[in-house]
Amino acid sequence: MSTIKYEVRPGAYYDSVVLMQLQRSLAGLAGVVDAGVVMATAANRELLAASDLLPDKIEAKADDLLIVVKAEDETAAGEALAQVDSLLQRRRSAAAMAFRPRSLEAALKMAPDAGWVLISVPGRYAAGVAREVLDRGRHVFLYSDNVALADELSLKQEAHRKGLLVMGPDCGTAIINGVGMGFANRVRRGNIGLVGASGTGLQAITSHIHSLGGGVSQAIGTGGRDLKAEIGAISARQALDLLSRDPQTKVIVLVSKPPSPEVATRLLAVAQAADKQVVVNFLGYPVAARRLDNLHFATNLSEAAELAVDIGDWRLSAVSSAIDEIADFQSPIAGNGSQRYLRGLFSGGTLAYAALLGLQVILTPIYTNVPIREEQRLPDLLVSRGHTILDMGEDHFTQGRLHPMLDNDLRLRRLRQEAADPEVRLILLDVVLGEGAHPDPASELAPAIAEARKGRPDLEVVAIIVGTDEDPQDLNGQLERLIAAGATVFPGVGEAVDYVSRGLSQPAASAFPRVPLNAFHEPLAAVNVGLESFYDSLKAQGAEAVQVDWRPPAGGNEKLMAILAKMKARDT
Repeated sequence: MSTIKYEVRPGAYYDSVVLMQLQRSLAGLAGVVDAGVVMATAANRELLAASDLLPDKIEAKADDLLIVVKAEDETAAGEALAQVDSLLQRRRSAAAMAFRPRSLEAALKMAPDAGWVLISVPGRYAAGVAREVLDRGRHVFLYSDNVALADELSLKQEAHRKGLLVMGPDCGTAIINGVGMGFANRVRRGNIGLVGASGTGLQAITSHIHSLGGGVSQAIGTGGRDLKAEIGAISARQALDLLSRDPQTKVIVLVSKPPSPEVATRLLAVAQAADKQVVVNFLGYPVAARRLDNLHFATNLSEAAELAVDIGDWRLSAVSSAIDEIADFQSPIAGNGSQRYLRGLFSGGTLAYAALLGLQVILTPIYTNVPIREEQRLPDLLVSRGHTILDMGEDHFTQGRLHPMLDNDLRLRRLRQEAADPEVRLILLDVVLGEGAHPDPASELAPAIAEARKGRPDLEVVAIIVGTDEDPQDLNGQLERLIAAGATVFPGVGEAVDYVSRGLSQPAASAFPRVPLNAFHEPLAAVNVGLESFYDSLKAQGAEAVQVDWRPPAGGNEKLMAILAKMKARDT
């Protein structure tokens, strides 16, 4: 009979990548059945409970590190916990071995030309770090999620006044001067500039632009909430204005998950005033025509890329991609009367939403954690019902936990859970390659897919792969392993939705200060505060970068932090 032992480390902070590596190392020890290494938030406790890893009568706060080991016996569990410190030391990245400044101020002294600061610390601290960055006159790439909406508004308003740009919070993707920030694909330089309130949306479009022979001048992320009424598209308007003045940009692409109608109207007015052609893909946003003046409306991500390349006067490449060649041999889903439901497990929010937009026309009932209509909201995120599409990069799944583009653990567990449901006919996944993402997602997904289909040979697994032939994960190798495992692979959401529909279709029940162009025309130099994998990615692309050895202020003590903040405010 297995036993569970755990350890609570109050206020402990480690890079999320280090915690992911620790969990995997513990799970691989002799006699260990499973392991969990998370911050002890309510959401993470629910997820541990769902995996039968929640200890009884646990006393831990949300800011405490919780290490849980499930082993064959108490001896094995105790021996595993005893190795935690040595595993943590061994698993720290190479960046930790070199000298790293302990503060932003010291990092900027080491890299005085750094015009950008990447922030990926826990959400409760992120706004404070971003304010310090703006005070020092640098642009912000704010990957952190769980940042209060009021903080996002105040940060963007401050940046707006100073002629700086805040990309985020929850900004996953940007390409500045040919260098990818966060999760970005390696694409050629060109004359197409992008503004995106969606990370995977930017990745899907830039990757397709590359495959068509086009290239990207800049790709500016804004964070998924920028086009909400409360924020008013502050960053998107700044980015659109910047690209309209950029001599390297001939065509602009705007992409977003559903915007506030009022904000969308104002932003489109800014786009219409630009002296350039603009391709618009606002998912779920109704338009009166395919073209209005210089505005071209795309119905999906792939079409947005195709329009941009065509308008940019690129000659379309005649070279067939590896995905196209493979897709030619894939047959439609064979019908099955008893197993009828689809379960979508996405790492990319925009890809999940795009799939929902297409599938809601043909599937009912359909539930999700990113609903278009309130009746689509999934009541319990841990239990699917009917057709279910999950954005597993959404806040509920990422609190105190690494994003699924870096760690497949939760998706793999959910895949096994869904495959065990006899009513599930098809599982839909996205596999997003590029800088900063998981170095080899197929190494984990392919065995899980093969195992699921071994027990259920009639179960279909469809994968949407976003990437290019220049990405470090080896696009062809990823494709080959996924297909060998039994997955059907497509290069875009539209193609996957078309494929699924053949087997599962059923009756459908002000003027603002301008951001200077110089930061977008000079070699990129940046300071990274948070995930070391982002620093490693910048260095691998040849950018100048400094990693900050960041720790929570006052050790994460709320009362002491408040006192320090008051003292700082009084001194200023």
